[in-house]
Amino acid sequence: MATVLVVDDDPIVREVLSSYLLRAGLEVAEAGDGEAALRAFEAGHPDLVVLDLTLPRLDGLEVFRRMRAVRGDLPVVMLTARGEESDRVLGLEVGADDYITKPFSNRELVLRVQSILRRVAVPSTTPPSAGADAAPAASVSEALVDGDLRVDRRRHEVWLGETPLALTVREYDLLVHLMATPGTAHSRRALMTDVWGWDYGDEATVTVHVRRLREKVERDPSQPERITTVWGVGYRWDGAS
Repeated sequence: MATVLVVDDDPIVREVLSSYLLRAGLEVAEAGDGEAALRAFEAGHPDLVVLDLTLPRLDGLEVFRRMRAVRGDLPVVMLTARGEESDRVLGLEVGADDYITKPFSNRELVLRVQSILRRVAVPSTTPPSAGADAAPAASVSEALVDGDLRVDRRRHEVWLGETPLALTVREYDLLVHLMATPGTAHSRRALMTDVWGWDYGDEATVTVHVRRLREKVERDPSQPERITTVWGVGYRWDGAS
């Protein structure tokens, strides 16, 4: 059973969120400030953290940075204030897997949490081309390859040459979708629906994730070759030349 750490300085928010998550079959831990969040994180090793940006003692971004310094693949959903775009973009820029704005639907948050937990991969440090002791390579249908970039969908791993790439859940899903549909132009709205299953939301989410993905898979993110911007439409996977 997965454990979710809920971090918010409002006890009512924590209580309501915890009740919904528990009803969804998840274990829940709570923290009301930044320092308590780090203690709960160290003691409980949660599978996912729901983290408010505005916290006493230690703000949410610093809490996020310290948690990710310990566990680089920790899934984090950030809670941001009343639709402030700067807060939403900042949360995604630093690497959060998702965000949701207050006030929010508790059911929507639970669905977002469940979606991320279903996609969480077990980390590995063995390249797919390693020797006899390595797990068998994925079949052609399970592998996506573009030059020195390789996605092993069976093992949920991404490699650039011999270097494993640390992608968030959202970045991984976006990369797989784009690589699996080369030459197809996707609108931001379509990517939100087709990749993450969102019927509504802020299209800036896609823009930020594409920017972060380019920083990891492009030789020169300022002149992308793999993820091309289709002006007035969205994005297309063209592959490395």
